Amino acid sequence: MQNDKILSHAELLQLKRWNTPTIYNGWEQITRRDRTRDAFNLETTQDFMPEMGPMVGYAVTIQFEPSEPGHRERNPKAAQEYREYVSSQAGPKIVIVQDLDKPRTVGSFWGEVNANTHRALGCVGTITDGAIRDVDEMKNAGFKALARRLCVGHAYSYPVKWNCPVEVFGQTIQPGQLIHADKHGFMAINKDEEAHLLEAAVFMDQNECQTVIPAARAIQGKTDKEILEQLSEASKNFGDAAAEKFSRRGEW
Repeated sequence: MQNDKILSHAELLQLKRWNTPTIYNGWEQITRRDRTRDAFNLETTQDFMPEMGPMVGYAVTIQFEPSEPGHRERNPKAAQEYREYVSSQAGPKIVIVQDLDKPRTVGSFWGEVNANTHRALGCVGTITDGAIRDVDEMKNAGFKALARRLCVGHAYSYPVKWNCPVEVFGQTIQPGQLIHADKHGFMAINKDEEAHLLEAAVFMDQNECQTVIPAARAIQGKTDKEILEQLSEASKNFGDAAAEKFSRRGEW
């Protein structure tokens, strides 16, 4: 099994305790990428299992084209070869599915059978810019899904290409990227960003809890002028703490 992961299982579990916006707050402090367009979905996603909370895992990638019946004939062994690829990757895994029929919705790669099959192969969920079906059965399998919509059929749901870059929701995902996703959307983390991501996210969350959030809540008995001064001071303290840690001042 391939395994070049940087983070331990315990660290992945800690990342899963935070929502994806909190992960973004840490990521923007440590990344060299453009925080206005890189790493996160640029189109609307829908989390069909928000009660399951965030999911964290490493991307396994696949393209499929449910409107095209000829793919099975061109490679009758594709389904088995694709499953062997998924099995060979280190987990936890999140399946990133590019629907080549987009913006049409012809059929779903996902349903009760595929969710259980992928769960058996160490996958915890999927992000697909196509559709899903059998939502209750997927939940029962413990398999989370972010998708564009629901549909009723599977059509010709056969692997076309896998272990390749895929584009979903306006963002290109590379195989093996660390994925963090919840009801807000998803983030795809580069290898050089993994090591300090958890520390940065926790620091920025604590920074908020020690400065701007208490300042906004401790307003009883104060005048508008006092409140404004308090908020300004808290914002400065927040920025100073971020700058001291990361040489960036953060959101506030």
